[in-house]
Amino acid sequence: MTDLSAVKFFVTPLHKCSYLPRQDAITLFADPKASLDRDLYSDLSELGFRRSGNYLYRPHCKQCSACIPVRIPVDEFQPSRKQKRVMKRNADLTVNKLPAIYNEEHYQLYARYITHKHSDGDMYPPSPEQYESFLLSEWGNTFFYEFRTPEKLVAVAVCDIMINGLSAVYTFYDIDETKRSLGVMGVLWQIQEAKKMGLPSVYLGYWIKECQKMSYKTEYRPLEMFVNNHWVNVK
Repeated sequence: MTDLSAVKFFVTPLHKCSYLPRQDAITLFADPKASLDRDLYSDLSELGFRRSGNYLYRPHCKQCSACIPVRIPVDEFQPSRKQKRVMKRNADLTVNKLPAIYNEEHYQLYARYITHKHSDGDMYPPSPEQYESFLLSEWGNTFFYEFRTPEKLVAVAVCDIMINGLSAVYTFYDIDETKRSLGVMGVLWQIQEAKKMGLPSVYLGYWIKECQKMSYKTEYRPLEMFVNNHWVNVK
């Protein structure tokens, strides 16, 4: 357990909210000059922090509590019929674990995904520099899990292996493979992988009720939500 009282934190000025239109936001950051490592990352994940690049952050808005950290308790998880069909549909895929370094094939898939799926978001327009600053980390214990058919790369799940679980940092995929539901498959595979590794949770980041793009996170049950500084199990 890290002594969190020794960690400095900083808040940003008001900035445009990435999730809710016409809303301003404030973000709390762990001191990026501190000794950030997997232990601190794991401890702060218990308090709702996430990683972006080399930064650990959490929403810190005074007038809004819409961003709720969520995680899946893997031993309790039961796939729905729909999720079982997704796994069956993707049984032909092979998964390779690769180190978190720049990979041109991965980047091209990412750039196409962002351009077609998230052209209204902070990650557009994509660039190699933006890709690296978002997904890579010097200390995050990060891996890229690539999903392949015999013919091509169809998805990449970027995942941090923490002491207390897997953090699903980001998944991007081939937008032409809509029938595969590759975003769902990426989460289901990480649940299975966490269970194999004896880790208790898969951390999905933030869920916002009013944000349609995040609605998929409540399809995994049971789900734990961090509310009033406690993890609450939602069946």
